[in-house]
Formats: sequence, C-alpha cells, structure tokens
Amino acid sequence: MTWDELNIKIPYGRTSGKIKTFCPACHSKRSDKADKSLSVDLDQGLYKCHYCGFSGCTKEFPKKIKKEYVRPTWKNETKLSEKAVKYFEGRRIPQDILRIMKISEGMEFMPQDNCKMNTIQFNYFLNGQLVNVKYRTGNKHFKLIPNAELIPYNLDAIKNSTECIITEGEFDCLSFISCGFTHTISVPNGASANTSYLDDYWDEYFENKETVYIASDTDAKGIILRDELVRRFGAERCKIITYGEDCKDANELLVKKGAYALKQAVENSSELKIDGVFTVFDFEDELDNLYEKGLQKGLTIGFENFDALCSFETKRMCIVTGIPGNGKSEFLDEIAERLNILYGWKFAYFSPENFPLKYHASKMICKITGKKFDSSSLPLNEYRQAKQYMSDNFFFIFPEEGFSVDTILDKAKYLIRRKGIKALVIDPWNRLEHQIPIGMNETNYISQTLDKFTNFAQKYDILLFLVAHPRKMNKDSSGQFEVPTLYDINGSANFYNKTDYGITVQRNKEAGTVGVYVQKVKFKHLGETGSAMFKYNINNGRYVPCYESQIPVWDNSNHLIKKITDQNEEYEKVTLPFDMYRGEEPPF
Repeated sequence: MTWDELNIKIPYGRTSGKIKTFCPACHSKRSDKADKSLSVDLDQGLYKCHYCGFSGCTKEFPKKIKKEYVRPTWKNETKLSEKAVKYFEGRRIPQDILRIMKISEGMEFMPQDNCKMNTIQFNYFLNGQLVNVKYRTGNKHFKLIPNAELIPYNLDAIKNSTECIITEGEFDCLSFISCGFTHTISVPNGASANTSYLDDYWDEYFENKETVYIASDTDAKGIILRDELVRRFGAERCKIITYGEDCKDANELLVKKGAYALKQAVENSSELKIDGVFTVFDFEDELDNLYEKGLQKGLTIGFENFDALCSFETKRMCIVTGIPGNGKSEFLDEIAERLNILYGWKFAYFSPENFPLKYHASKMICKITGKKFDSSSLPLNEYRQAKQYMSDNFFFIFPEEGFSVDTILDKAKYLIRRKGIKALVIDPWNRLEHQIPIGMNETNYISQTLDKFTNFAQKYDILLFLVAHPRKMNKDSSGQFEVPTLYDINGSANFYNKTDYGITVQRNKEAGTVGVYVQKVKFKHLGETGSAMFKYNINNGRYVPCYESQIPVWDNSNHLIKKITDQNEEYEKVTLPFDMYRGEEPPF
C-alpha cells in the first residue's frame, strides 16, 4: 500500500520524519479546511487522524517462508502378507479397506531397534501425492520420515465434505472408514496439544466444516487433544464421540461390539454445551483427572528463582507493569521466547510501541539464537533458520482498521483458529483505542474491558498478557523510584483486582540488576508473591538469574538449535512416544 493509493498527500521530496497533512477520510466533511488532522510517520509507515480516527500502516507484514520438505517416492507396492492381513482382520479392518487406503508392508530401518524390521506402513497422501509414511513394527515401535511434511492421515478424503471425524490414530481412522465414514482423518502425532499440522491446510480443508466429530481416546492425553481441537474449531461446530465405560477408543469398540455399535457412537455423539450452564457431568473427565492427580503446578520458564514464584497456565490473564524504560516489555519477550521454546506455545503480539515490526522481530531472533543481530555475529544459516521459526511461531497484529479492543481480539481469534496460538500479548493498554460509552465512567469501563479480556482467555484457552504503565512514581530516599504495584496503574484498582497474575519489572541502574516482582498469583498451586533478581545481556537481550555474591552464568547458546537437537535425540529414542495401539502382538 502506498501513500498515493491511500490518497494521503505527502510534501514533495519528503521520505522520512513526521509530518501533518489533511485526512482523506474526513477533510471534505470538515468545516475547518485548514486543519491538518492526520499525523504521518514516514519512517514507520504509520498514519492516524486525530479527528475521525482514520489510521493504519503502509508497511507489509513479513511473508511466510515456504519450508522445503523431504518427499518420499511412492512405489505403489500395496501387497500385504497373509499374516499382516490376518492381523488387520483381527482388528475388524477388512482387506478391501487396506487396498483403498494403500496400506503397505516392508523392511525399514528402525532406530529404536538399530536394525531393519518388517513394518506396516501407513502412507500419507496430499492431493494424491505421497508426502509421509508412518512405520509400525510388531513390537510397537513407530517412525515417521524425518524432515517430511506432517499432515493429517487421509486428508484428501475430507476436502469437499462439510463434516469430518478426527481420530487419534490410524487404526481408529480405519475403523470408522470400514463402517462407511469415509470423511475420517487421524492426527499424525497422537494425543498432543500441538496441532500445527492444521495450520497450512485450514482454509482449504477445515474452514468449510459445519460439524467436526472428535473421536479421541478417553484417557488423559486424549482429553488434551480433544480440548485443543475444540479450542481451534470452536465448540459450536464440535461433537464428541464416546465409546462406553469398557472401551477406550474406536477400534476397541469395533472389535468388542461390532460395526453397529461404532455407528451408534457417531449417531449418539454429544454437542458441547455453549449456553453457559453446566453440571458436574459436563466436565466430568477433567474433574476425575483433578481428583486422581491433584492440583498441578503450571508451566515454568526455566529460571529457578522466578519459577519458585510463578508458573503459567492458559485461561488466565497476566498484567505486567513497570516504569517506562525499565524493561517490562523486554522481560515479557523473555517469558514468551522461553514458553515457546520449552513448550511450543505460539504467540501473537499487539505491540505498537515495538513498531516497526522488523525491530521487534530482530529482538526476538536475538533471544532465540543468543547472538547479536548483525551479519558478523549471527551466521546466515542460523539467521535463516530463526527467521523461518519466527514465521511459524510468532505473529504480529497491527490492523489497518484501528486499534479497538474488539478489533484486536478478532485478529487474535483468527490466529487461534488458523495458527493455534496459545498466548496473546497486548502491549500496552494505553495504545488501545478505548471507546468509553456515553454515561460510563473510566473505572467501570476498565472493569468491563478487563472482564472481556479474561472471558476471551477462558473461552479460547489462551494466556493473555497485558502491559500497563503506572502513574508517575516518586523516588525514595536513595534516589531510586519506588517499585510500582498494580494499584499504581493509571485508571483503576481493577488492574489488581481482575488479574490472575501481576508482575512488575524494575531496573536498578546503580546495581546493574533487574528486579522482577511477582505481586499477585491468584491460585496457590501456581505460585506466590516475591521477587527474583536478574542480569540483562545487552548483546542478545536475554536475562540470567542473579544471586548475591555469585557471578552470573551467561547463556549465549542458540536455543533453536538445542531444541532441534533435543527433538532429534528424542526421535531416535522413540519416534512417536505414545501408546496408540493395543491388543495382540501382530505376527509379522
């Protein structure tokens, strides 16, 4: 988008700096024709009218980098041994279904056994082309092709249907298909909250779905998968398939009670309650899990001093405050990077104070790689790797239509559905366009808006971070600013009252430390109040814990390379570390 396309008149020859000019949206309607109400930042591409609110940005968001995948060769060898066919028939999967689904068999090197083994092969096709293979041995070891694309199994079958069934494994998928439900897919990685394999295929394969039947297992991991799928598809579209008290999954029901019972399970699938009225039996599985395991600490970020005070979980709001320039946004970026690297949480940012986007992205790449952001410090291959990783895991919201609360939440909702984000950062509160209704005071408006944030976090199962500036703080007798509390945030005590977590970040320039003060944790099992001290590494933007009389241990490692190495090591141990299959050992 150019200035001319927006009909914004820029003085001839001006390419940088800030100017005032006429607003194309309201100038013709104004009585004061001399008023240049549109502020323009030529460097950042920002513009905003202080009269009508017309605003936006001419800069384009970074385009997603197309990742290159390994593509296996389809040899069209689907003849199965008699033993393999008998094994499938023992699980009520007939031979004609095996042919239709192109199940194959053959020798394959399995890292868990450190030798070649005979395997059953589930072939993953996309638009008729083979893109991945899952190998399964007789001793229940599994492997996918390294660096091949991860997509749902049988994805092509649901492209034009208005409904689909989503299962936890290939045997469950085959069970439904054998009963006539051809619009069935399986997740490729078992019961997991990581559903990134949906991202690239959402618009073409999933946006048109009117009904999504979720057929996960009924154990704890199956519930995690079920809840994540409901979060992404929306409760209004989902139905839950259950199998009775004595069956854990679809294939077990098919084997024990036959095809009619599985068809009945689909017909009797239950819609999720979305009217806000519940009984204990609406969340019985979660309640049983809590009864058996008790309250569990949330996710920690790997800093012992901070982790002792605070652990995070979704469906919560965390408010971060601190005197401007003291690093509250910087430490929040540290939290985001570590939650992403450690647990795969994807983040969305509305952070206009970090604009232009290239500056914010460069800071995050420093935290990820542990290196200063320049070509002499950060090798090109690591930069490209980090850039791709950023494209897949961090998203930036900067809507041209304005910065209203509803607009930001609508963009976040889009990213929840399309990209599976688990956290939203709004930084800061005062850059939102607040539209206080006539007759409502500021205190009530803040209370209502914070409720909206909390309700959004609960509905979409995310963690929402809100940065809010405090009022002007006084200095103490030593000349240091007092540590602001959430009660010091401009506008209302509700910033303390309404949040689940409250954190203040304050720099002590004299001591060269950064204090992170946990001032509120609503639930005891998630943490407690207290403070943790850190040192800040100006070269890579990272924080390291700081203890009295101890030299800080700087972390300059590339977190992304370590993450990939750890994943590869885990892959070598057990490619798919979950128990999807049960029953007799197959005789192949």
